[in-house]
Amino acid sequence: MSGAGPSRQPITSPSDTQAELTPEQVKRIEINRLKAKARQREREQQASSSSNVNRNNKRPLDVTPATSSSPTRSKPEPKLKRDSRLGKYFDYDLSKMVNTKGGFLVEDGKEVDEEVRAKERERERQRARQNQDPPMFMDRNMNPKCQECGTVDIDFTFKKVFGCLVCNRCKNEKPERYSLLTKTECKTDYLLTDPELRDQELMPHLLKANPHKSTFANMMLFLRYQVEEFAWKKWGSPEALDAEWERREAEKKKKKNKKFEDGLKELRRRTRETVWQRRKDAEHKHVFGVVEKGENGEGKQICHECGFTIDVEEF
Repeated sequence: MSGAGPSRQPITSPSDTQAELTPEQVKRIEINRLKAKARQREREQQASSSSNVNRNNKRPLDVTPATSSSPTRSKPEPKLKRDSRLGKYFDYDLSKMVNTKGGFLVEDGKEVDEEVRAKERERERQRARQNQDPPMFMDRNMNPKCQECGTVDIDFTFKKVFGCLVCNRCKNEKPERYSLLTKTECKTDYLLTDPELRDQELMPHLLKANPHKSTFANMMLFLRYQVEEFAWKKWGSPEALDAEWERREAEKKKKKNKKFEDGLKELRRRTRETVWQRRKDAEHKHVFGVVEKGENGEGKQICHECGFTIDVEEF
């Protein structure tokens, strides 16, 4: 029979279809099949583990990973909030900090004031020139000795700056002679002036870094016995220095009392003027109107503000 029924396609076997596929397609099909089997095996394992029970008739405990979308997964702990009472603060990465060797740190990449850096370098050079140790000789007789005990272990900083031969032990045992004084102590206790203290030949001094700020002028330290010798020579004797110190203290006290008295007088004067002005302002000034004739024929004037009445003689 021709053309009466539907046309039928020939049935192809799997071996014929596989023969038509390329090696790359066959490889991809095999990989997908293995992945599907692995997923099926994983689902079966999860189902069996959830259905099995232990000896206590409980499901075994399973750890839920943090990446899971399950509502029972463990949540990360929230970060601690900083106490607002501690004020503001700034976070710095110390690995990016640069030590300027001036008492503070700056962040890498930020410019530093060149004038400040120049001042710091100059202060360091001044101190470095004083801290250089002189050479030592193999012959002990050629080395300087301590003027107190005769040892060669002297303080070379004292020798170079003050010209004083003393060892560290004697220096610590006799502070009444070898201790260091600041410029303020020299001016206050020994009544020395700034020009005298700044003269290196007249009053040798040791330079130290200013403890308040690195860019400030170096701190000047003086040897006590040298300061005392210069002060005795300047004022004549320790007794004369004490008398001058007492005279200046009395003068300071007198000036202070005079300033206090002047301030008190000024306060009293301003107080009196204020009270007097207040009283003057409190006084009432009558504002009288025209003369009016009373019942008995006498003239009267009445204050329009307070009602005060005065008799006026008619002319």
